[in-house]
Parts: sequence; structure tokens; C-alpha cells
Amino acid sequence: MDEYSCFVDWDKMDVSAQSQDTKELTCTDFHELKQLARQGYWAKNHSLRAKVYHKLISNIPCRTVTPDANVYRDIVVKIIGKRSSSSLPLPEFVDDSLIPTYCLNAEGVGAVRKIILCIANQFPDISFCPALPSVIALLLHYSRDEAECFEHVCRILACNDPTKRLIDQTFLAFESSCMTFGDLVNKYCQAAHKLMVAVSEDVLEVYSDWQRWLFGELPMAYVARVFDVFLVEGYKVLYRVALALLKFFHKVRAGQPMESDSIQQDIRAFVRDIAKSVSPERLLEKAFAIRLFSRKEIQLLQMANEKALQQKGITVKQKRQNVHLAVHAENFKSEIVSVKEMRDIWSWIPERFALCQPLLLFTTLEHGCSLSRFYSHSEGHEPTLLLIKTTAKEVCGAYLSTDWSERRRGGNKLSFFGTGECFVFRLQPEVERYEWVIIKHPELASTGSEAENHAQTASSTLSSSSIPSDPSDRLSPFLAARHFNLPSKTASMFMAGSSECIIVGGGDGQALYLDADLNHGRTSHCNTFNNQPLCSESFQISILEGEENVWKRRVQCRTRL
Repeated sequence: MDEYSCFVDWDKMDVSAQSQDTKELTCTDFHELKQLARQGYWAKNHSLRAKVYHKLISNIPCRTVTPDANVYRDIVVKIIGKRSSSSLPLPEFVDDSLIPTYCLNAEGVGAVRKIILCIANQFPDISFCPALPSVIALLLHYSRDEAECFEHVCRILACNDPTKRLIDQTFLAFESSCMTFGDLVNKYCQAAHKLMVAVSEDVLEVYSDWQRWLFGELPMAYVARVFDVFLVEGYKVLYRVALALLKFFHKVRAGQPMESDSIQQDIRAFVRDIAKSVSPERLLEKAFAIRLFSRKEIQLLQMANEKALQQKGITVKQKRQNVHLAVHAENFKSEIVSVKEMRDIWSWIPERFALCQPLLLFTTLEHGCSLSRFYSHSEGHEPTLLLIKTTAKEVCGAYLSTDWSERRRGGNKLSFFGTGECFVFRLQPEVERYEWVIIKHPELASTGSEAENHAQTASSTLSSSSIPSDPSDRLSPFLAARHFNLPSKTASMFMAGSSECIIVGGGDGQALYLDADLNHGRTSHCNTFNNQPLCSESFQISILEGEENVWKRRVQCRTRL
């Protein structure tokens, strides 16, 4: 075939999809390159793809001392010797049982293990990197020899561009990426998320498989197309494709009985057999049709999740309580919602706070109908959950991202604060959640250089003095209104409070208005959440409760990918 096929078993490759046309890639413009990658310009020519991979990886900015092909030739004999690589144990940071072979021949399969062992020798700081075997196996298809593949993988691992994230190399980075993926599913795949919550005991355990779908279960033709775009656009592509996989799974399997006792196993099987229902082109088309927030905004969320894990002491292989365990029946107290209803609400909140279990801070049944008492019990806590039961037995509420003490920043003037992670909901008579309008309609926020400047400011703000440095350290930088160039203030009226009232949501109405006696309230459509009235438009409060997320550590071993 060509000089890049020494590790390829062509009987396994779809040769019919390969073009013999001689193509060259001369463009260097990022936007043009991005379009060519998405369109699969080099996907049907094996030699061209190999040359493009070499060019793209050679342009990755790396640490000054990055192991190259010559280093591999020097160390491989010392590390492997005359022993068979299959007899040598792999490092703990990869899963020995999940090493894809794709379309490799026997020599290529052995080369994957040899390269992993040599990388472990050169990168002692790697502690958790489940995607590594897949990346090595894929690149071997497009490498002249083992040494070239080793050099390419080392460049990916040694990338030192702070704005370019490529492969997770620690458990902290991996776990926070799983939490971030869970947050994105919650926002962009709500039907699939609802199914996961209904059939899974641990939603995060399902979402923790997201990298395995891409770097373990996806067939070769699909992985290569994803990798084409990943090398050009970066980590965000991986989130896009995993979200698209989940959307297709839900669409194809909706209404059908589960094929196994585990939704986790069902998704894995679906991804392995994806060729039966979805082409690579259709998968990418779906992935890029999802209107995700900017790379900077997703980076903010990832950093917030990492910070939450660090503050909870989770930096090595442990796992959080699952959603069902987080809301313990024996410890849970509410006169408004059942344990099951609270578990449903808990599945909506950001993953970094689903690490925690709910604690009752305030209830009118015990503390009386007083707004000042509500503030005194709620201040110093964030986020909080507001639950309301009306005298007509309707149940509604709000998830509020920010400490109520922030209301004092406006002095005596009623002013709005909070972030776009706030949402409002109703549970009775039917369940409905209303998120920040910008989440479903990102086009309402400005795009282009101005919005990008806002995002860059947001990134630098994470470590600036404008964010408090107290122990809680304000874990809600994501979706702060200051990061967006919004069309009007009514798009970000999240929460407000004074001695006279509490307001949640604003602009042409209020999602919730509660009076100073916590006795009467109103609800209507508002621009911030684009919601319908949460209950009767004018209502009398029967019970009001305020809950906080409280961490209770539960250490267990994580099943590795």
C-alpha cells in the first residue's frame, strides 16, 4: 500500500472507502483547516491522513524537552529487551483490559504495549490516562514505525499551550471532565438525562464512561474522523461527539426495553455497533449542530469542577456518592417533597454540587413566616434550593447559585445577582424545569470577538481579587452574566432580595415573587428563564423551605475505564 501501512491489517480496513487520488494539503488558515477536517477531506486517503496528522502534531507547542523518535530507539531495548511485550504488565494509569486493536496487524498490537511502557518511563507524572491506548493504536495506523508514533504521542502529552487541552493525564482532570460532561448532558440532552436518572442508580457512573465511548467502543472509521477534527479544534470536539452519541442512543432506543441489566452496558453496545444506525458523517453532523457555549466557558466549568473535587479531597481514584445515595432517606427532611422528588431535583443541579447531600436550613413550620429569619438562616450558604408548597397543594421552587448575603451589595436598592446556573421549576401538578434562556438560545448573547473577549476576561478572573478567597471560594464562575455580552439586563435577572421581598427571575414579569411575611406570592412568565407560571399566578404559601448542599465524604474505589 504505502509507507504508513506497516502496522495495518488491510483485511480489516474498509478499502472501498479509500481513494487512490493523490491529494495534498497546503492550507494553513485555521478556519479553512477546520472546515476541511469536518468535511473529511483527508479521511479517504490513508497516506494523506498520515501526512496531515504528522503536520498537525508537529505544530503542537510542547515543553522544551519532549521525548522524540531517537529517545524511543534508545530506551525500547532497555525497557522491553528480548521479552514479549504481551508478558509485561502495563502501568496502572491505563486499563489493561481495554486496549483497542482497531485494524492493526499482530505487529501493531504488540507495538501499542511497547509504546505505552516507554511513555510510562518518560512521563512519570501521568497518573490516570485511560484514552492513551486508543490514541496510540490509532496513530500506529498512520506511522512509518514505532518511534514516529511514540514521538507523535509524546507531543500530544507534552503540549504546553494553556489554552489547548488535549488528553487527561490525572484522575483529577479525568473526573472533572466526567462531571463537566454530566453538566453538559443536563443542559443539552435533557431527554436522555431524564432517562439516565430513571434507569440508573448512579448517573455520574454512566457519564464517567464518556471517554470510553470515544476511545474504546467507537469503531476505527468513526474514531479516525473524530480525531481528524480533534487535532484541529481540540478537546471541545470530544464533548460534542459524546453528546451526539447520547442523543442518538436515546433516539434509537427510546421506548425499547433495555438489552441488559445496565444502561452503561447498553450504551457501550450501542456505540460498538453504531454502524448499524448512524454513519460517521451523520454523527459529526449531529455533534456540530449542538449549540455549545464557547471553549472558554466550558474551560471555566471544568476549572470549577476541579476546584470542587480538590476541596472535597478527591484527587485520586475515589468516587462521589451516586444521586440515589446523595439524598439519604434516613437523613432527608422535607414536608414539601418526597425523597424521590428530591432525587429528581438533585439530578438537575451542577455535578460539583451533586457531590453533596441536602441539608434543611430553614422551614416556615419551625422558624416562622419571616423573611428576615429566612435570610439569617440562609446567609453564608451557597448554592441553596428554595421549595414552596401552596395552599392549593402546588409545589414549585428555585435553585439559586449565590449566597443571599450578596443582596447587600446594592445597598438599600433592590438589585439582581446570581449566575446562569440558577433555574426555576415546578413539581406539582406536573414536573417542568426552566433554565436560563441563554442556555437554550445562545444566539441571544453576542458572538465573535466581543464575546470572546468576555470569555477571556472570565478565564483570567478566576484567580483575580474580584472572586472571594474564602474556603468555599465561590464555585459558580460558570455562566456568570459578566462573561456574556447580553442584549439587555432582563436576560440576567437571576435573584434579588430586600427586607420587603424575594424575587427570582425578571424582565416582563417575575418567575417568583415572595412577600416579607413569606405568606403570599406571585408567579408569571419572565425573560430570564422564559418560563410559564410555576403555579397559580397569585398564591398563598403553605410551607416554604430552604435547603443547602452539604458534603459528606464517602470513599469508594472507582472502576477504571
